[in-house]
Amino acid sequence: MLTDAQVTQIADDLAEAERNRTMIPLLTARFDGMTVEDSYRIQNEWRRRGEEAGRRLVGRKIGLTSKPMQEATGITEPDYGAIFADMVYENGSVIEHEQFSNVRVEVELGFLLKEKLEGPDVTVFDVLRATEYVTPALEILSSRIEMEGRTIVDTISDNAAMGAMVYGGRPVSVDAVDLRWVSALLYRNETIHDSGVAAAVLNHPATGVAWLANKLAEHGDHLKAGDFILAGSFTRPMWVEPGDTVLADYGELGTVTCRFS
Repeated sequence: MLTDAQVTQIADDLAEAERNRTMIPLLTARFDGMTVEDSYRIQNEWRRRGEEAGRRLVGRKIGLTSKPMQEATGITEPDYGAIFADMVYENGSVIEHEQFSNVRVEVELGFLLKEKLEGPDVTVFDVLRATEYVTPALEILSSRIEMEGRTIVDTISDNAAMGAMVYGGRPVSVDAVDLRWVSALLYRNETIHDSGVAAAVLNHPATGVAWLANKLAEHGDHLKAGDFILAGSFTRPMWVEPGDTVLADYGELGTVTCRFS
């Protein structure tokens, strides 16, 4: 278990890396025996500093929920991170590429909650009852820790590699479509890069939200009415460069797009 001083030092290192658009060495290489709970302590310190500075928490992201994502990272269990209001972009936004590091994009569904979800023992049915809308979304990944060889403790400490998100398309109620069969085509500069189906996220995207509510309960926290939850990617992360335009076509749920300046 890390000491409080070590948690503070790592949070300082990550803050400096974010400011300078650089990366720090793998935490697992520097702190032998570091645990998942240590990582969430670091993430919570980062979140606390953000809220203290006036940033507004609007939701959470869930990561590493699908086989494509787990295979891409070599990690076998989900994780979560925080979403602040200044990380959220509207459909069609032009986004500054250089504010992030190791920029990649994923295709997801977002859940807007109308009721709180408080674990333990939250189920998929609880999630569906508590959800006002589901909408297409893109997650923009940004990594402040070395990519090669990273483990789940590195990823969690790095706010689950959350950089930003874009929401768009057509928001729908949970009973308007079969959420398991929501699919998307992911394009970069008018060329298709990947495709996926939402059932790739733990067999149902609401399963990830239930996992999150129960995991937060272990940390003395819960999901609130009005929270927006990115439920996990069902495509592999796609690298993007300055000047790239990204578009995800969700069929009957519409499209979500952004351009990187």
